[in-house]
Amino acid sequence: MTPPGLLLVVTVAVLYSSGFYLLLQRSLMRVVFGILILGHAANLSLMLTDTAITLPPLLTGQEGQMSDPLPQAMALTAIVITFGVTTFLLALAYRVWLGDDNDEVPADLEDARIGRLTEPEDSS
Repeated sequence: MTPPGLLLVVTVAVLYSSGFYLLLQRSLMRVVFGILILGHAANLSLMLTDTAITLPPLLTGQEGQMSDPLPQAMALTAIVITFGVTTFLLALAYRVWLGDDNDEVPADLEDARIGRLTEPEDSS
């Protein structure tokens, strides 16, 4: 058996990049989906750290190298943490939506004011 190939590495890269893209959006639901996708990407990358991921488990009776259970245990823990964070973010997004029937994060007026103050003056 061969170790995980280039396809899985590309899949992890696509999941991370799309998760970070969604995380930078203004819509809170897109942020929640970005966190979910990042959680899945982290789980898959944990599974890719095991070099013996395609080898038989402990109780098959075959001789040779066995699969390491630590990445699987860490992925299970990451799934539970991602589930907890997702439920918390969904509760926050629902609470914001109840306030004004919109899940968009408004622009911060103070940040815009400070940005105008720090812009260099045009001397021409």
